[in-house]
Amino acid sequence: MIYIHIPFCKQKCSYCNFHFSTSLNFKDEMLSAMKKEIFLRKDELQNKNLNSLYFGGGTPSILSSDEIKSLIDEVLKYFSLNSDIEITLEANPDDLNKSFLKEISDSSINRLSIGTQSFFEEDLKLMNRAHSASEAESSIKRAQDFGLENISIDLIYGSPTSNMEIWKENLNKTINLEVPHISSYALTVEPKTALEKWIENGRVNSPKETEQNREFFYMKDFLKDHDFDHYEISNFGKPGFHSKHNSSYWKYQEYLGIGPSAHSYNGNDLRSWNIANNQQYIKKLSLNNLAKEEEILSQEDQFNEMLMIGLRTMWGVDLIRLKEKFNDKILEHFQNEIKPKIDEGILVTDGNHLKIPEKHWFMADGIASDLFIV
Repeated sequence: MIYIHIPFCKQKCSYCNFHFSTSLNFKDEMLSAMKKEIFLRKDELQNKNLNSLYFGGGTPSILSSDEIKSLIDEVLKYFSLNSDIEITLEANPDDLNKSFLKEISDSSINRLSIGTQSFFEEDLKLMNRAHSASEAESSIKRAQDFGLENISIDLIYGSPTSNMEIWKENLNKTINLEVPHISSYALTVEPKTALEKWIENGRVNSPKETEQNREFFYMKDFLKDHDFDHYEISNFGKPGFHSKHNSSYWKYQEYLGIGPSAHSYNGNDLRSWNIANNQQYIKKLSLNNLAKEEEILSQEDQFNEMLMIGLRTMWGVDLIRLKEKFNDKILEHFQNEIKPKIDEGILVTDGNHLKIPEKHWFMADGIASDLFIV
């Protein structure tokens, strides 16, 4: 799969430090550099037949449909697309006006990931979102009116401006809108953001883990009752609507990231990432040089990552692949560490997979880290 990281953003959210220029010259230079990078890295993916093409990052919906098409056309010079490829565009609700949606519906984009966050004004104000609660709802309806049914929305829970009743209403609204995929995350306080300052100044309360825990487990049960698969800790999809893009990450498949800050992985032992500085990225590519750094993952690093990623999913860790991939010393460590957790019921084996029972998923990262080789 290919992930195209768009470094254009029109807003600075209170929980995020992401903010870049959108001037015309900068945009043209950046798009030219990204096309150059696609060309220079065309041989890095072993599988030339793509099942996922994802436009994410800042605010990809700032791009015109022609600009998006030009990037897709560049990809098509060197790669083929599966007949059932998923081509996703991340978008903010306030960018999804009728003219833009009309253009997108006539393009090869077949999935939208909408940064809804909440259907309540107080939550959106806290997160400094540009859209209103009414736009959050109407953008989804407009997209559906143009035939875009494969929609994922982001929802944030555990906000200081929210409570269980508001959270229940957010979920009810999502079901009533017939959205088939939800990515939902607990509100976290990132360093050097407006939200951190507001909490320090007593303007808002700090998020409470106990409340976030309650809202997570309510969401899990509620969405399961409405026929959603809980296939990764933060992701829920109706059958046929699981994200192919995210699933590639979680199943340890190769991917190629294009654009500043984008990450890539060869499916084995090589991980790389592009520099974050936009001007340096453009300059290097103008000289036909890649703007990336890379690292070779040790056996221990690969083992730790496989556990961290796999144990967050409903599939768990593939024990056959684990045994084929790692040496006896690592496998002995693995068997010694999982035995007491299996005895406690924190881990279970299901056929050839090791899983965390869903009731313990909120602690998945901690459970996985206990198994790491350090």
